[in-house]
Amino acid sequence: MAAAKNLERTLSLTFQLIEAGLPVILVLNIMDEAGKDGIEIDIPKLEKLLGIPVVPTVSVRRRGLKELKARIAGLLKAPDENRLNDFPLKIRYPADIAAAQARIAAVLRPEHFLSRRALSLLFLLGDEEVERLIKIREDASVGIKIEEVRRAAIKKVSQPMEYLVNLALQALAREFSRKTVKIKPRKSKNISRILGEMTLKPLVGVPLLAAFLYFGIYKLVGGFGAGTVVDFLESKVFEVHINPFFISLFEKIIPWELVNSLFVGEYGIITLGIRYAIAIVLPIVGIFFFVFSFAEDTGYLPRLGAMLDRVFKKIGLSGRAVIPLILGLGCDTMATMVTRILPSKRERVIATFLLSLSVPCSAQLGVILGVLAGPGPALAIWFLVISGVFAASGFILNRILKGKQPSFHIELPPLRMPRLTNIFTKTFTRLKWYFKEVLPIFIWASVLIWVGQVTKVFDAVLSVLAYPVKAIGLPAVLSKVFLFGFFRRDYGAAGLYDLTRQDLLSQRELIVAAVVLTLFLPCIAQFLINIKERGLKLALGI
Repeated sequence: MAAAKNLERTLSLTFQLIEAGLPVILVLNIMDEAGKDGIEIDIPKLEKLLGIPVVPTVSVRRRGLKELKARIAGLLKAPDENRLNDFPLKIRYPADIAAAQARIAAVLRPEHFLSRRALSLLFLLGDEEVERLIKIREDASVGIKIEEVRRAAIKKVSQPMEYLVNLALQALAREFSRKTVKIKPRKSKNISRILGEMTLKPLVGVPLLAAFLYFGIYKLVGGFGAGTVVDFLESKVFEVHINPFFISLFEKIIPWELVNSLFVGEYGIITLGIRYAIAIVLPIVGIFFFVFSFAEDTGYLPRLGAMLDRVFKKIGLSGRAVIPLILGLGCDTMATMVTRILPSKRERVIATFLLSLSVPCSAQLGVILGVLAGPGPALAIWFLVISGVFAASGFILNRILKGKQPSFHIELPPLRMPRLTNIFTKTFTRLKWYFKEVLPIFIWASVLIWVGQVTKVFDAVLSVLAYPVKAIGLPAVLSKVFLFGFFRRDYGAAGLYDLTRQDLLSQRELIVAAVVLTLFLPCIAQFLINIKERGLKLALGI
């Protein structure tokens, strides 16, 4: 998918995908904004030149999606036995590179759905994964060594090979753009474009960010979600109706107290797992997903990244990292997977570390905002400590980790009025993920805690954990909250909420507990994702 008004910039990648032999459809999105800028694209002519389907769309208004689905269906039905050898598009690389590419391609066979031409070019450019793939494909009978061909080509060219390849791609993109794009005199700037440019300037962008954090996160997620909605579901629904009903039901149908406690005991699946997941975590996560979808649909998130890029460079990240870091305020596990969008391993490591250490998930953040809000400096102290740890950790990692400093280039979408249908669709999709991926974890965590309680392992761990808890001036009852937090951060936050409702903590203890819970170990789910994404050694190091 590409922005229609930046066709020339997009075509270089499109050429490479076509040359790789992949089934490609070029989707030209945001066609309405291109029209406002006086840009007209000859779609049939572009299709003929590229040899692939080209579909114009305005995705936020669902224009062109029906045609896109039809084109995808047609492409899937088309025979593809000659796909890796048939090239309607010929890219004109410099003669020495083209000759070396042809010689190497002659001794290769298609691998992993990539054509010989694409594999040979990637080998010439020094791609490590392709090197491992195709070195074993040398055919001695041909009488050439592909490594020797590459070295000879590098000696013949006057400039870096990657630079020359990019020049060839850009030249072809300019030629295609000249043949298919017409630009009429630009209309005067509309209010949307003016506001979009203003959001990139600190004078407007910083107050806008403060307003987003205050109204979107503090008021909606913390005040309304963790306060009003959670209080209603917890005290009016579960305590009055659901818990008494199921406790009475299980007492009648299950005479064994041990089995009974698995479902409706102190750590029961219903009374703890489902109650925490539905009454405490779901409202907070759901409202956060709504706020995140709102910012996404307006086009504000990419602008936030562009504005924060200079600040993020201080901690070894680029503005692109704003997406996983803000998404971490929803779920750190999901955000850790999204760090894949960061271009270098160094940036992915820094972002993963910061997500694991000092970015609270929405349930944790919502509860903390709810219990610390009100008169007094409690919330300000917590915010300053967590922000300080976040900044200091990133600053130190930026100094000690080797590698290039990040660069940042982003395609800014237009600033738009959000559409409720888009916001609800995105929110609903993320909530489906929550019910599919997270709700079962709550249930299994309840089972594990129940097993730990029955076998006395849980009590033994709590007794050991009580010593460091007391050493930092907190009551031993918080040991359970921190242990819950390791199973799920949401669990720990919900446990802290329960203790606050029972008035078992002073304000000082509450502030310290909130700070420690935020900076505590990542939950099991995030730890497992850290292992999957970064490896066991780095996950244990974090």
